Amino acid sequence: MLALILLLVFVGAAAYFRSPAWVMALASIAGLLLGGAAWWAYIPVLLIAALCCVPPVRDMILERIFTVYKKITPAMSETEAEAINAGTVWWDGELFSGKPDFKKLQNFNTPQLTAEEQAFIDGPVEELCKMLDDWKILHETKDLPPEAWQFIKDSGMLGMIIKKQYGGLEFSNYAHAKVVMKIATRAGSAAVTVMVPNSLGPGELLQHYGTQAQKDYYLPRLAKGLEIPCFALTSPHAGSDAGSIPDFGIVCRGNYTDPITGEAHEDVLGIRISWEKRWITLAPVATVLGMAFKMYDPDGLLGDKKDIGITCALIPTNHEGVQIGRRHFPGGSAFMNGPTWGKDVFIPLDWIIGGVDYAGKGWQMLVECLSVGRCISLPANSVAAGKVASYTTSLYARIRDQFGLPIGKFEGVDEALSRIGMYTYQMEAAQDLALTALDSGEKPSVISAILKYHNTERMRKTLNDAMDVHGGRAVVLGPRNYLASAYQAVPVAITVEGANILTRSMIIFGQGAIRCHPYVLKEMRAAMDNDAKGFKQAFGSHLHFAFTNAFRSFWLSLTNGAFVKAPQGSYPATAAYYRRMTRVAANFAFVADMAMFSLGGSLKFKEKISARLGDMLSNLFIASAVLKRFESQGGLKEDEAIMRYAAEQALFDAQTALDGLLRNLPMRPLAWSLRVLTMPLGHNIKAPSDKLASQVAGELMKNEGMLARLTKGMFVPANEEEPVGLLPVAHAAVLAAEPVEKKLRNLTREGRLHAPSPALRLQEALDNGVITQEEFDLVTRGRQLKRNVIMVDDFDMKLEKHDENLLKRYIF
Repeated sequence: MLALILLLVFVGAAAYFRSPAWVMALASIAGLLLGGAAWWAYIPVLLIAALCCVPPVRDMILERIFTVYKKITPAMSETEAEAINAGTVWWDGELFSGKPDFKKLQNFNTPQLTAEEQAFIDGPVEELCKMLDDWKILHETKDLPPEAWQFIKDSGMLGMIIKKQYGGLEFSNYAHAKVVMKIATRAGSAAVTVMVPNSLGPGELLQHYGTQAQKDYYLPRLAKGLEIPCFALTSPHAGSDAGSIPDFGIVCRGNYTDPITGEAHEDVLGIRISWEKRWITLAPVATVLGMAFKMYDPDGLLGDKKDIGITCALIPTNHEGVQIGRRHFPGGSAFMNGPTWGKDVFIPLDWIIGGVDYAGKGWQMLVECLSVGRCISLPANSVAAGKVASYTTSLYARIRDQFGLPIGKFEGVDEALSRIGMYTYQMEAAQDLALTALDSGEKPSVISAILKYHNTERMRKTLNDAMDVHGGRAVVLGPRNYLASAYQAVPVAITVEGANILTRSMIIFGQGAIRCHPYVLKEMRAAMDNDAKGFKQAFGSHLHFAFTNAFRSFWLSLTNGAFVKAPQGSYPATAAYYRRMTRVAANFAFVADMAMFSLGGSLKFKEKISARLGDMLSNLFIASAVLKRFESQGGLKEDEAIMRYAAEQALFDAQTALDGLLRNLPMRPLAWSLRVLTMPLGHNIKAPSDKLASQVAGELMKNEGMLARLTKGMFVPANEEEPVGLLPVAHAAVLAAEPVEKKLRNLTREGRLHAPSPALRLQEALDNGVITQEEFDLVTRGRQLKRNVIMVDDFDMKLEKHDENLLKRYIF
């Protein structure tokens, strides 16, 4: 027994530090010797050591594994291969290693706005926000006001990503995100209008792949707003499965009239395209249509390849046969979105983005650029919703009272309010970390999928909680309702750029397992290339990786990472979370390998298993981002509570995903073994405490440092006639009046005030000289502003004209 214990301790110690196989073999023998093991106990140890350390024996075993591996590895489609090969691996690779180097995380640059970018946000973006009225856009004009459209074009907002040499602003990805976020806090329709030309579309594709002639013509026009672009990818028959688009083009000879020059061309080699697209943002008003279609060359006019593949082209919308001008009506939004279609529309080959050399490379182009848009546009909208929900709900919960207390003092409300703040903190931290990668030249495809899913889901949760806290105040539609449009628009964000169900269940881990794992992609490539030597090297390293992770996972789980060294320079408040993250990362790396080992190629069809593995990876990334944000902001004591809440929730969610995985892994004996190795003491990562949540809610309701930092960059109208602009004014007035209100309540309890209503008792107190005129005025203003915050709109019987003079009805 002693020999077995010493064997496990010695091997475990060597494995914990990821020692080479020969060191672990010596450690095994040392443990047996010191434990006084019988001679026969050495036999299995020596056999395993021979398999791992003697090259001829090891190579013979790996050769046989290679033969089997080639047979069982599922074929990878061209679109799958391009998606996996697209983008780069960054911090997600460290998390997949099971032993993340947190010093790297701390050394990543903290994104900052340049003076030019900050001036643009403080100037033109602020100016645009003042032009927008979300209620009118959604319910009256169904479009941005003409002056806003013109301002967006003239200010260069449609060309933020375009280089200055072409007349664009050439902003950083970080600035791009902050511009979109600020506009989204005012009017989502305007934010979408600005973000789409700067996201996946003609501008992005032209800068990366366009011919020089295409760049010289289109990019300056796009930058100045002379062209309105859209990109048509999604069709009625291919939504999330964009690779199966039915739209097609046949290479042939034909005639066309150039819509730009008016010149007629005859007998030109080109493509005859037929398409039907829907959900295309800006399509109803676009002047240039980016088009993705499958290209075929049945007559061999371009070469021997008949099925050329997905291709992207640029088509002026005034070209003969192009149909636009109909609109969809996305919920909670009035941005321009609609279908486009055409039948047998002939275009020349030089309208292919990048020219004929890029025919068939459209899917690769799209997936490489998609990671950028996924890191910026939708996550920025989600952060905006979180900021609005945090700001309005924090102030409303302090202004509104029931049963003699601000509603935010009730634990049920403070639970919801603290979640809103915590999710907002997570969302912006996660996006800022991803933007750090983008601005350093990375294209983090897996991280972009994490952001797309988790930020939009957190947006949904924050808005649900905000609606609950506001209660009836948020139910009635009208100009005063600052939450309804974002709440109604949630399905748009959940659906576009890949439905969230698909993103979670298939993409995050499905792509991440291959792209970010240290060895899986190497093994697959070696199998496809019939490279036995490369496979043996990768697979041998993979076995060592899995074996050491098993021991690391067990030891770290026993202590919850308590003895792991936190990175040098970390703050005392973050050190414990770095240790727990090391533990969860080891758990994740180990169970991910075991899930892939036990399920093989069928794992791609076990979407619930894949989703839970993706949740573990995602929450590790979110926890990393939370710690990075807190430390980058100087480890402020006032933000320690919200940082702790955000980090603890992410790690708890990762543990919940691990537990769900182990409960549902099909191979039950393996699942039981994994539970011993990853959760030997059960659920020892605890959810944030109620006390911590109440602390966060209390700080948010003060409208001071924590809330100011959490909502930085949000547009807040300076006019108290606007519902959001009213909140800080009413908050200050209510707080100023509270001592007098308390005095009035005490006087009423003592029987010194007898009038039947609060307004009459206030007058009675003034008349009796128990309060001063100044106190009377304080209370009167506080009550009036509070009432204005609480009131909802009412309309005439046709629900057309709302009452703008609600205060005139003041009775009580």
